[in-house]
Amino acid sequence: MPQSPNDQPTPQSLTVHEQSRVLEVMFSDGAQFRIPFELLRVYSPSAEVQGHGPGQEVLQTGKRQVTLVQLEPVGHYAVRPTFSDGHDSGIYTWAYLYELGRDQQQLMREYERRLAEAGADRDAPMAGRAASGGHGCGSR
Repeated sequence: MPQSPNDQPTPQSLTVHEQSRVLEVMFSDGAQFRIPFELLRVYSPSAEVQGHGPGQEVLQTGKRQVTLVQLEPVGHYAVRPTFSDGHDSGIYTWAYLYELGRDQQQLMREYERRLAEAGADRDAPMAGRAASGGHGCGSR
């Protein structure tokens, strides 16, 4: 039986752990995740990271040490983090946070595979293209 949107688990608590650089999220279904800031940053749902369609994703590098400097609520359905590298345009819905938490090991393996294919490194700063500002959604 398919779940209605109202049956989606919602966060009961969000805790920012600065020293270990993880966001701890406890959901209404009992699931608890500790999502690394790096994973949140490299999988930001923003157009700056995801692009405007399949195949337009921008590989993020140099994000291992990123921190979370602010976490703002967006209505009753999401949060918008501000990261120490200035990125603040991603809106993370409860469903997306759940997905990141649930799938974080697989997503991290995929990220490391993409880095290897690009000959890049988790700690290396991003080369030219989007590192110096990139393009917002309205630039097309």
